[in-house]
Amino acid sequence: MVEKRNIFLIGPMGAGKSTIGRQLAQQLNMEFFDSDQEIERLTGADIGWVFDVEGEDGFRSREEKVINELTEKQGIVLATGGGSIKSRETRNRLSARGVVIYLDTTIEKQLVRTKRDKKRPLLQAKIPSREVLEALARERNPLYEEIADITIRANEQSAKVVAYHIISMLERN
Repeated sequence: MVEKRNIFLIGPMGAGKSTIGRQLAQQLNMEFFDSDQEIERLTGADIGWVFDVEGEDGFRSREEKVINELTEKQGIVLATGGGSIKSRETRNRLSARGVVIYLDTTIEKQLVRTKRDKKRPLLQAKIPSREVLEALARERNPLYEEIADITIRANEQSAKVVAYHIISMLERN
């Protein structure tokens, strides 16, 4: 049985952090949080609006505060925003306060999963989504790898299968 330590999911948009996180929390009987949903709950506005009004820096500041508060809880599963790891403070907190699981996925899979999603501000630019995702991967993948305790390839398997795989890896560690 997996000890109830915090589990933090990191990775790019479209990796399945929220979907897999919910499944993982359910299977482990833990509380689930999504940092983006918490920001929306606290602001009363969607992420796109926060980006429009406060810019990415304003959003990242809110995100850092929310993740700090959430990571102080015990026995949770947290799905973080794809860019949350840009903050050194956030990376340090995630590493220190739980097991960090990097859900890695391909650009192709991200494109499929985010194609119709209008709630992703970084994909609303005039630049083609593939170029945006490739640039984000170059910037962020080393940061994901830097703090990951476990890396899981989240491409073709269902959220349930990925969650079982994560649990088996946690039991071994």
